[in-house]
Amino acid sequence: MGHRLNYSVPQVSVLFVCLGNICRSPMAESVFRHKVQTAGLDHHFRIDSAGTGNWHVGDNPDHRTIRTLRDHGIHQYSRARQVRSQDFEEFDHLFAMDDMNLSDLRRWPDGKAEKVSLILDWDAATKGEFVPDPYYGDQKDFEQVYQLLDRATDEVLVKLSRMHEITRTK
Repeated sequence: MGHRLNYSVPQVSVLFVCLGNICRSPMAESVFRHKVQTAGLDHHFRIDSAGTGNWHVGDNPDHRTIRTLRDHGIHQYSRARQVRSQDFEEFDHLFAMDDMNLSDLRRWPDGKAEKVSLILDWDAATKGEFVPDPYYGDQKDFEQVYQLLDRATDEVLVKLSRMHEITRTK
């Protein structure tokens, strides 16, 4: 009698959310995706980003977001989209960038508030803080956001891997 192999792979879906989905959340998505791919865990994660507002739907990230990502060797990013009701069904974790995003997501009709958290709460050093919106700032502000998200996504990857029993297979 042959052995049955189990090919199921634990998969975790994460959605990063900010206001317009052109600065913070696409940066978080790109940084996290890069870390997941570098760790050889990309088949374990579904990663996306969205905005609570619809002003930039279909747009590329802000040019300063793209520049910051490229300065750090990251060349992948997605187009802006708005949060949808089905995101609360499709994603295991929704990471808000600030208190306004958090409040909007927690008040979503038929949303699942238990899936929503502030991304900086995942890092003990920044718990209770918000990722500042760099939109009206300059390149320094985008770099500051990158540094916050770089550290926070390290913690998110470690904690989600433990929580969902994900191990590197490569």
